[in-house]
Amino acid sequence: MHKRMVAPEAWIVVLRVVVGAWFLKAVWTKLTLAWLWGIIPYPTVSPRFLAFHPKRVAEFAAGNPIGWYKDFLEGTVLPNAQRWATLQTWGEVAAGVGLIVGLATGLSALVGLYLSLNYGLATQWMSQGQQGFHVVLVTCMLVMLCTRAGRVWGLDGLILERVSPGVRSWLRWIM
Repeated sequence: MHKRMVAPEAWIVVLRVVVGAWFLKAVWTKLTLAWLWGIIPYPTVSPRFLAFHPKRVAEFAAGNPIGWYKDFLEGTVLPNAQRWATLQTWGEVAAGVGLIVGLATGLSALVGLYLSLNYGLATQWMSQGQQGFHVVLVTCMLVMLCTRAGRVWGLDGLILERVSPGVRSWLRWIM
C-alpha cells in the first residue's frame, strides 16, 4: 500500500523557519546598535566581531587542505577582513529573515547556500561533525531554493497572488 506524506508543504515551512532561525542565532552576537546623531538607533556589525573575524579566518586557512580555498582565504578574505565580516553578517541577516518570513525565498536561500558552502569549505577539515553539519545545511538551502519554500505560508505567496501577471513572471525568479 502506497502512503502519501501528510502536508509536505507544511513540513517545508517548518524546515524553512528552523533554518532561518539558525541563521539569525548565528548573527545574534555579530550585531550591535549604533546611534545616528545620538538619537536614532540602527543595527551595525559589532566591533568585537570585526576584530575576531580575521583571527578565525586565519585559523580556517592555516590547516585547510583545499589549496585554492586556502589561497582565497589568505589572499582575498584576510586582506579585506572587515568587508567580509560585514558581508557575512548581513548575509546571515538576509538569509535568516528571508527564510523565516518567506520573503524573496529563492534569493535568501541562494545567499544561505553561498554562506553554507563557504562555512563547509572553511571548516570541513577540522572534524567529522563540521563536515556533516555543513552538508545538511547545504542540502537544506538546496531544498529551499528548489521548492521556493516561501510560496506556502510566506510573504512570497501573498505577494505573487496580488501582483499583475507581467510582474509575477520576473518576480518568481527571486521568490
